[in-house]
Amino acid sequence: MKRLTLLAPAAALALLSGCAMGGTGAAAPVELDPDATPTGEITVWSWDVAATALSRLADEFEAEHPGTSIEVVDVGYDNAYDKLSVGLQAGSGLPDVVTIETDRAPGYIAEFPTGLVDLTPVFAEHEAEFDPFKWSAHSDADGALEVVPWDSGTVGLFYRADYFEAAGVDPASLETWDDLIEAGERIKAETGHTLLSLDVATGGGFQMLLQQQGQGLFDERGDITVASPEAVEALTLLKTMNERGLLKNVKGWDGRVTSAKNGDSAVTPEAVWWIGTLLGDAPELAGTYGVTELPAFEEGGVRTSNSGGSGLAIPAQAENPDLAAAFIEYALADADHQASMMAEEGLFPSYLPALEDEYFSASQEYFGGQPVYELFAEQTAQIPSITFTTDNAEASDIVANAVVAAVLNGADPATVLQDAAEQIATATGREIAE
Repeated sequence: MKRLTLLAPAAALALLSGCAMGGTGAAAPVELDPDATPTGEITVWSWDVAATALSRLADEFEAEHPGTSIEVVDVGYDNAYDKLSVGLQAGSGLPDVVTIETDRAPGYIAEFPTGLVDLTPVFAEHEAEFDPFKWSAHSDADGALEVVPWDSGTVGLFYRADYFEAAGVDPASLETWDDLIEAGERIKAETGHTLLSLDVATGGGFQMLLQQQGQGLFDERGDITVASPEAVEALTLLKTMNERGLLKNVKGWDGRVTSAKNGDSAVTPEAVWWIGTLLGDAPELAGTYGVTELPAFEEGGVRTSNSGGSGLAIPAQAENPDLAAAFIEYALADADHQASMMAEEGLFPSYLPALEDEYFSASQEYFGGQPVYELFAEQTAQIPSITFTTDNAEASDIVANAVVAAVLNGADPATVLQDAAEQIATATGREIAE
């Protein structure tokens, strides 16, 4: 789903941080029966195109499984997390299936340890078929899957082919971020355009660069890693771009889209769903864009990351968990159904067998005939896995301030990240990783 949807309502975040240990209405553990015959009724909560996709597949499921009824409710993104948090805390009021974004999943899994059903009995056999990063992010500390991966936010480098051509830069020659900075200076000199547009204040670009290096804000022990050498390198990269006049700071989602439509910058490092944004919001730019891998931090290094994505979960209070699991398996652990959701609703699969569908190797007219989905399909299984904790939201806010201080105000990256690590330690009680 679009990155736009990753900003959780403040009320939901506040509720999450204030209801540790599963809230006051924890439901009894539910054990799924993988051999159960689908029957009865369920209700599913989702929003936007995701609700559209599930509604379409629900009709097909009902036709193939007489005696079942699936109601898909578009609860709207603005209400979804408030409703989910309240329902998990109260132990009532939730449907049989809920949508949870990948960035939010670890928080709900940790804060409500008995709130979501262990999906392992039904989905363990499919583990090798899913994006490894998503599977890890959607599992609890004991490895039990609690949110089935749905769409992936595999990141690539979108570039303005016309700007690169005008500057005589071959996108295929970009192997490292240093190569890209050098190309950016050349493009700016020849065309007058900056290298990239970024909303610095969110800290999202920094975290994307951090995950590319296999790090999150915490390590596998839950210790704070925001002052690591890799983090300093990522923040120094952004600071360098700004100091060389290669970064245009924009505000929010609308600012990024407007900047792209205005042709301000030469590249956009972003998830695969940016394709849908370009197609929908900037059709007039057809033929000007291409896509390649992210530059690596060092030659031979990882050339992708993740931004966004979501999954489906079953609340422990669900009235018909076995039918809920059967429907999730039907929708998400099936190559044809996942491919259809890409073609119809633009949801890029976490289910790797679906990426072998011919849809992903087809040429795309908007990108001058380049089969852009093929590149993202190849990169999805390469996304580094990172650790999320219940303190990710609070740490993200602190880190975002450090990013602004270094990139926009010229502070030393190592100093502000060390300060950020100490603030996070004070706020959370966690140790700073050595």
